[in-house]
Amino acid sequence: MSEIETTLKQAFIKAIQEAYSVAMEENEIELSLPKDKAHGDYATNVAMKSSKKLGGKPRDIAETIEKYFDFESANVDHLEIAGPGFINLFMKNDSLQAVITKVLEKKDTYGQSDAGHGKKINIEYVSANPTGDLHPGHARGAAVGDSLSRIMKMAGYDVTREYYVNDAGNQINNMALSLQARYLQACGKEAELPEDGYHGEDLIHIADNIVREYGDKYADIDPKESYSFFRTYGLKAELDKLKSDLNEYRVEFDVWTSEQDIRNRGLVEKAVETLKEKGYTYENDGALYLRTSELGDDKDRVLIKSDGSYTYFTPDIAYHLDKLDRGFDQLVDLFGADHHGYIPRLKAAIQALGYPSEKLDVDIIQMVRMIKDGEEFKLSKRSGKGIALRDLLEEAGVDAVRYFFVSRAGDTQMDFDLDLATKKSNDNPVYYAQYAHARMCSVLEKGKHIELATKYDLITTEKEMTLLKEMNEFEKTIADAANTRMPHKVVNYITKFAQSFHSYYNDSKILDENNMELSAERLALVQACEITLKNALWSIGVEAKEHMWGERNGIS
Repeated sequence: MSEIETTLKQAFIKAIQEAYSVAMEENEIELSLPKDKAHGDYATNVAMKSSKKLGGKPRDIAETIEKYFDFESANVDHLEIAGPGFINLFMKNDSLQAVITKVLEKKDTYGQSDAGHGKKINIEYVSANPTGDLHPGHARGAAVGDSLSRIMKMAGYDVTREYYVNDAGNQINNMALSLQARYLQACGKEAELPEDGYHGEDLIHIADNIVREYGDKYADIDPKESYSFFRTYGLKAELDKLKSDLNEYRVEFDVWTSEQDIRNRGLVEKAVETLKEKGYTYENDGALYLRTSELGDDKDRVLIKSDGSYTYFTPDIAYHLDKLDRGFDQLVDLFGADHHGYIPRLKAAIQALGYPSEKLDVDIIQMVRMIKDGEEFKLSKRSGKGIALRDLLEEAGVDAVRYFFVSRAGDTQMDFDLDLATKKSNDNPVYYAQYAHARMCSVLEKGKHIELATKYDLITTEKEMTLLKEMNEFEKTIADAANTRMPHKVVNYITKFAQSFHSYYNDSKILDENNMELSAERLALVQACEITLKNALWSIGVEAKEHMWGERNGIS
C-alpha cells in the first residue's frame, strides 16, 4: 500500500470514528483509481459497504463523512459524492508530485514492500523429467514460476525456488537403456531401442559424445554391467542440457531435489510409516492403500503395489513431507494441465501426514497452442520434431517468450502467436513496453547536462498526473500480484504504464532550452518513470532495453 493510500484510509477511519463513534479497519476501506479522470484521482465505496454497520443510507453516510473529513492532513483538494454514495477524491498536486522523490530515493528497490511479512514460501515449478527437451507447456510454467518468485520476493516473502528431478523410476531406466542402444549403434553394433524407449535426437548426440570421450570401451561389455554408466552419464547430460536451456531463459532455482536422493535417504519409508501411524492406511490384495477418499479424494490410492514396489504417488508424498519438515509456511506447486486430477489426492496426503491441507497450494498451468501464419503448428522447422524451448528462444527471443507466457493467467489456455512475438511495432506488447523504456533512456541521455529538479511544482498536466498515479500504484500492484499469485497483473500494469508514457512523450515537450526549470522537473519525472518501468520489467524477467534497433512501425 502506498503512503498516499495509507494517509487516505487513516483520514476515513478518523472521520467515521468522529462522526459515528465506530472503529474501522484499513482493510474495510477500499480505494480504486477511477477510469474516468473526471471522477477524481481516487474513489471509494466505503459509504455503501459500511451502511449496515453505520446505520443509514449510503449517500447520507458519504455526506456525513465529508463534514468530518480532514482534507488538509489527507492532502485532498476536494471530494465529490456520486450516485448512491461513491466518494471521489481529488488530490492536491503536491501529494502526487512527492511520488517522484520516493522513486528517485528508492531506485532499484522501488516497488518492494513487506506485504509478505517474511513468510517462508517454497515454489516448485517446471520439474520436467530429464529425458528430453522442454516443450512450450514447460516454458510457460517456467516463465510464470520464475516471475512469481521474483514478484513475491519483491513483496517481502522469503521465497525458495525448487526443481524436483524425477531421476528414479521407469522413465530413467528407459532413458538409460535407450542411450545404451544408441551408443552401441554408434560403435557399429546392432542394437534395438527398448519398446518404451526414447527416440529423440538428443540421445544420439549424447551417444556420439560418449564415443568421442570413451571410444568403444563399453561396446563389448555385458549391457547389465555397463547399465549404471549409461544411466549416470545420460542423466547428467540431460540435466546439464535442461539447466542450460533454463539459464538462457533467465530461470534459476535455489534447490534441485532428487527423487533418487529422497529414496536413498529413507524418506519414502518414513512417509509410509507416518501414514500408518496416523491410521490412514490399509491392505487389500497384498497392496497398501491410503484412505484419501476420507480426505476429499474421489477414491483411495495405492502406496505400495502387490509386488512391493512404490507407485509414483508415494515418493511424491515423501518429497512433500520433506519440504514441510524443512519449515516452510506454505508450499506452492505449479502443475501442468494434465495433473489437475492429482491435486485432491496430494492435498489429502498432506492432511493424512498431520498437516492442514491448506499448507499446499497448487496452481495449474494450462496448455499452449503455437500459432504461425494464423494456423496452429506443433513441429519445429529446425528439427522436424516437437517444438522445444530453445526453438522458441531462437525464433522470438527470451524477452518476447517470457512476456507472452506471463501476460495471461496461468489457469487459462492461451495461443502463442509467433508472428506477433517477432513483430517490431506497437502490435507487439513486449516491443511496445521496451520501446517506452528506450524512449525514457533517450530523453535522459539528451538531458544529461541538466541537473534534475528536487521540487516538482510545474508537474501539473493531466498526463503527468496520470503517470504519477500509476507510478504510485506500482508497489500495490506487486503486492497484489504476489498475494494472488497472478504475475499477469504486473504485465497488465506494464502495458498500461507504457501506453501512458508514450502518450505523454508524444504530447509534451520534455526538454525545452527556453524553460530549463520545467525541463529539470520533467527530466526528474522521466527518471522516475524509467526506474519504475525497469523494476516492473525485471519482476517478470524481461530486459529493460536502453536502445531499440529495427523498425518502429506504429509506435505512438
